[in-house]
Amino acid sequence: MTTNRPVALVTGASSGIGQAAALALVEAGFEVVGTSRDTSKVTPRDGVTFLDLDVTSDASVTTLVEQVIERFGRIDVLVNNAGIGSTGAAEETSLGQDQRVFDINLFGVIRMTKAVLPHMRAQRRGRIINMSSIYGFIPQPYMAVYVASKHAVEGYSESLDHEVREHGVRVLLVEPGGTNTAFEGNIVQPDAPLPVYAEQRRVTDQVVAQAVKGGDAPTTVARAIVTAATTPKPKPRYTAGPFARRLSVLRRLAPARVFDQQIRKFNKLAG
Repeated sequence: MTTNRPVALVTGASSGIGQAAALALVEAGFEVVGTSRDTSKVTPRDGVTFLDLDVTSDASVTTLVEQVIERFGRIDVLVNNAGIGSTGAAEETSLGQDQRVFDINLFGVIRMTKAVLPHMRAQRRGRIINMSSIYGFIPQPYMAVYVASKHAVEGYSESLDHEVREHGVRVLLVEPGGTNTAFEGNIVQPDAPLPVYAEQRRVTDQVVAQAVKGGDAPTTVARAIVTAATTPKPKPRYTAGPFARRLSVLRRLAPARVFDQQIRKFNKLAG
């Protein structure tokens, strides 16, 4: 089966931002394929075709993209949304745990991008929208590995965008702030916790939980994704929600010492 409608592929679409993005893209006129690690547990959504995907598996990624091309004949937009959080002091997580975060958050993005790029170049059009975060441009203590993975996504996306732009393909970033989703429940706790960090880790976990609970609705982020997917002249990055926009401005304009103090104050760190 082929379609004349644009086709969007959204990873991690079973809940939260991914689900909201998939539904918003349907409303915007796209054929939408959503992915989940186990689609047998996914509640069907009108207009969204769900397929299994493990972004840490080369074979799974290749199979998925082949399925979408065979079924719809095209991929116009890829939303790399699948991701995982991690918390704890950097000293408290094993290297294996750190590698797992990068394998999903960064190398999952890279695998998906490598798989769709040949098709997008051949059709001379396409948009790859990578989900970053406010933690893609600010530090966050006790989340160093997660923050590092999002900083890496930003650098990869901006650099790749310059490579593929002449082929009709754009690589764009969406940067949410705190978003009211089940993200907190998907955060990996440190596998080698140390007593010396226990109290501050507890405080930071509370700060993150409050940011999520009081954060933007997933539909706010979904609107930014649709804009990135459809606007004729896209920007390299889209901050989603007022909190993310304020932080972006503060990061660019505030003196480094002032910004550093604000980070410590927000996270209730001494000194």
